Parts: sequence; C-alpha cells; structure tokens
Amino acid sequence: MRRAASAAVIAALTILSACSSDNRKVLIVYSPHGKELLEYFEKGFEKAHPDIDVQWVDMGSQEVLERVRAEKPNPQADVWFGAPAETFDRATKENLLQPYKPTWATAIDPEGRDAHDNWYGTYLTPEVIGYNRDAVKAADAPKDWDDLIDPKWKGKIVIRDPIASGTMRAIFGAIMVRSIQKTGEPDAGYEWLRKLDANTREYTLNPTILYQKLGRQEGVVSMWDMPDFATLEQRTKIPIAYVIPTSGTPLLVDGIAIVRGTKHPQEAQEYYEFVTTPEAMIAAADSFLRIPARKDIPLSKLPGWIRDAMAKIKPMPVDREVMAAHLDEWMKYWDANIRNRGRKQ
Repeated sequence: MRRAASAAVIAALTILSACSSDNRKVLIVYSPHGKELLEYFEKGFEKAHPDIDVQWVDMGSQEVLERVRAEKPNPQADVWFGAPAETFDRATKENLLQPYKPTWATAIDPEGRDAHDNWYGTYLTPEVIGYNRDAVKAADAPKDWDDLIDPKWKGKIVIRDPIASGTMRAIFGAIMVRSIQKTGEPDAGYEWLRKLDANTREYTLNPTILYQKLGRQEGVVSMWDMPDFATLEQRTKIPIAYVIPTSGTPLLVDGIAIVRGTKHPQEAQEYYEFVTTPEAMIAAADSFLRIPARKDIPLSKLPGWIRDAMAKIKPMPVDREVMAAHLDEWMKYWDANIRNRGRKQ
C-alpha cells in the first residue's frame, strides 16, 4: 500500500510504532523509492521476519530530510532508505543519522559512504536528459546540459520542483559547482539556471505528474534519474527516451541510513542488511532498474542496459563538501530570485 507523506499518516504510524494490531513490532521506513520497490522489500522482509510489520512512507528525499529534521526531538522513522549522498551529508551535519557499519562496508568505495558510517551507498543514479520521442526526433534532442538553455526549447521543458526533490537539487547543485570550478563564483551558475527557467513550462509537484505531462506533451524535454526514464521507456506506453549528457553527468550515490533515536535499532539494522544483500541488489536491478553501488556484484549479473549505460557514462566531478555547505543557500536564492521569472522576459 502507498502511504502519502501527510501529517495524518505520520501521526497514525506514530501510534502504531510500538506494535501493530497483530502484535508485531512496527518498523517505519521513510523513502522516495516508490510503491513497487518498497512493497517488494516489505513483503520479502516480513516473510523473513514474521514478527516485524514494515510501514513505509513514500516521499521525496528532500521531504524526508525536512521530516526527519522536524521530528528530531521525537524521531518517528527507523530507517531512511533513499536519498542522494549530498542530502545525507547535510543530515549528517545536523546529527540526524545514527552510525551503523554494515557487514558489506568494504564493498563500497570511499566516495560512496560516510567516513563515520552515518550512511552507505545502495544504488548509483545517473542524471540524464529525457524527451518525448513522439514530439522530438532523436537527432534533434538535447545532447548535453547546455543544450537545455537554447531558446528553441522555450516553453517546452518540464521538470520536478527542486525545492521538494533531492534529485533535482543535486542536479542544480552540480551546475552551480561546475560554475564555481570554472570561475570561482556562483554567478554563472545562477545565470544558467535563469536561462533554464526561461525555457521551463512547469515545475511539477512529484515524479508521477512529471511523467504524465511528458506523455501528454505538456512539456517535451526534462531531466531526471536514468533508471526512472529507463523504466518508462521499457515498461510503459509513455513515449520516453533519454540521452546521457556528452560532457558528463552527475552520478548520484543513493544511500541508506538509520535515523538517530530509532525506537527499534536492531530491527532497523536487520532491514538495512536485508535490502542491501547482493541478491537484493540484483533483484532491484532486474525488477526496478536500479544500478547497484556495491562493487562486489559482477556486471555480468546485471541487465544488459545497465552494462551498456555504465560504459557510456562520464561522471561529472562534484565537490560534495561544497554542495553540503552551500546547496541550501543556492536553492533559497533560486526560489526567491529565479523561479518563474525567466518566462516573463
């Protein structure tokens, strides 16, 4: 079942957090991973641990951060399953995460985990450019990030609202870091975001609305997670295709963490381990098109599209410390000074 991220739902889960109606312990998971993946792991974990009732709340990773931050005096969640490394880095700075070193810690490269075990990477998520293939020919589709600010795309871009989305914040942050690396200042990055805003028709509230609008050609170009676009391309009737940017792409490390102050630390660790075994990673790749972060999983065991994509991807260098220090500042500036202003020009 899908649990929306409403105050009423959180309150209801709080009441259930000790025991469910059948006297099982309730483990609360906050996650942006979506209904299908969360239900898959819920059923598998409960089968292996019949004394535990997994209750999950599906919301954007930035919304998870804000929820965990607000609940810090009285934590409600046990596990935070899914967010870019940059989001977890900010949560770490705010002392919101409880260190835990998983049994497979050595299978993750240093850049894919926190040095003090506050979080570990689960999936690699390349950010790419997507387009409606019925409306845009492959030869005409944007090939790189700077193509998105070409005036020919004015009014044709639709993207996820970055204020609520950790993924979009990470993409915007990567553009800002690129500017600082080139010029030492954020100004060029802000100007790039202004030009993107001028071309943007709408910032959607959630990914589902984004996909629907792309499918209806209410905007024909976007940017988002490659696994999600690949899912649409391979498994739905929405005519989506995607391009791996030629100059490089933010290769986000998506992670998992235990919430500081969890009421069920042992059960949280068990869930953490369950969803990150090699078998779970391969299942996520096969069924939900996720790319495992563990380096001990042979590429030969993963779907062909993942092997092909990883051979083409050129990771964009992103300074995570700079991102963690300045991303909130950049996004506040964008929201106050750039959002919806470019299209009026």
